[in-house]
Amino acid sequence: MKAANVQSSGARTAFVIHVEPKSRQFGDRDARARLAEAVGLTKAIGLDVIAEYIVPLGRTVPATLMGSGKVAEIGAEAAAVEPEIIIVNAQLSPVQQRNLEQEWKSKVLDRTALILEIFGERAQTREGRLQVELAHLTWQKSRLVRSWTHLERQRGGFGFLGGPGETQIETDRRLIGERIVRIKKELEGVARTRGLQRRARKRVPYPVIALVGYTNAGKSTLFNALTKADVLAKDVLFATLDPTMRGLKLPGGTRAVLSDTVGFIADLPHELVAAFRATLEEVLEADLIAHVRDAAHGESDAQKADVLKVLDELGVEPGRDRPFVEILNKIDQLEPGAREGLQSRGAERDDAPIAVSALTGEGLPVLLKRFESVLTAGNIRLRLELSPSDGEGLAWVYRHAQVLTRDDKNGDAIMLTLSLPPQEAAKLAGRFAGKIAAE
Repeated sequence: MKAANVQSSGARTAFVIHVEPKSRQFGDRDARARLAEAVGLTKAIGLDVIAEYIVPLGRTVPATLMGSGKVAEIGAEAAAVEPEIIIVNAQLSPVQQRNLEQEWKSKVLDRTALILEIFGERAQTREGRLQVELAHLTWQKSRLVRSWTHLERQRGGFGFLGGPGETQIETDRRLIGERIVRIKKELEGVARTRGLQRRARKRVPYPVIALVGYTNAGKSTLFNALTKADVLAKDVLFATLDPTMRGLKLPGGTRAVLSDTVGFIADLPHELVAAFRATLEEVLEADLIAHVRDAAHGESDAQKADVLKVLDELGVEPGRDRPFVEILNKIDQLEPGAREGLQSRGAERDDAPIAVSALTGEGLPVLLKRFESVLTAGNIRLRLELSPSDGEGLAWVYRHAQVLTRDDKNGDAIMLTLSLPPQEAAKLAGRFAGKIAAE
């Protein structure tokens, strides 16, 4: 397929090539959609895409991945537009990468290196940086030693892009192995800290709602809209890498913790799935998983399949081992008829997807009610009578239960109707023996 050329804006330039194996089945995905995603990934690290190309691959060539004719054809296109970097949306072996760089006279990055570069730039916390470095080193260890040592580091990421800056970094297998061991030990400490935090939350206890979804589905925008937080929310792939958690009060008074997580993507490198397991522990521990989908995206169904696949790799089975709510976001970008159809279907069934716009706020009240309905489905309803002087007991009740009704009985007593999980009902019975009645 002939390249589509774009005028450069002065930024570092890139030529994006998507390799489409003829034998591979992508379900609802097609080559153009995958090329568009690769272009989005490239733009996410500030590169100016000046040419695009799709290569149908009938047979893998060990030396260059694609046939010599295509290599020469792309080389001619590259010579015409002179990109600084060529992105190949496929996994290249070190030998294939080196040979293509020699043929095309340009730096070449494959899909894994591109995603690692994005993650390296975007990680903000110490934990995030450690996990990205672990993913990078695990990936690098499987490749040729010193395959990147001729590069210089310029800014974030891992220096795949090169450029003037710091002194050249040389690593060998022994040093990589030692660094991996150190990082894993540090991450074990992070995991212990997270465990303590989770146990502290369970003592409160607030259920955790984890937002998951394909990258750029609008999770962070929805997170901000629901919690009034100020999390980075941009129309770029992988805008969020580090987990963020905020308290959330639901319409009936139930309190929960909402967690924003890293976006998923098709063919996520296995090194990243493993390295980010600690980051995704909030998903593993969540009481409810909320899957945010981009309803306006042409590949929405295929993206859903990709997210469910990653969750399966993490050992999570939404809807089976825990409650699951599907959210169709960005309905403000749909035609009125399509938007109304999604909204009506969501109102008909308790398990239907909820149609929302995180940007305009449309549908958010319905979503919050669904969250509360799901989280309190197994709750027990009780009546509790307290003395007006028992302020400490009243505060305890408000921390541990959802107060449905309150009647102060003209100051003589406080009658409460409560909804709370079975384990909290047992605690309530222990603390207020003789004062509880079934609703």
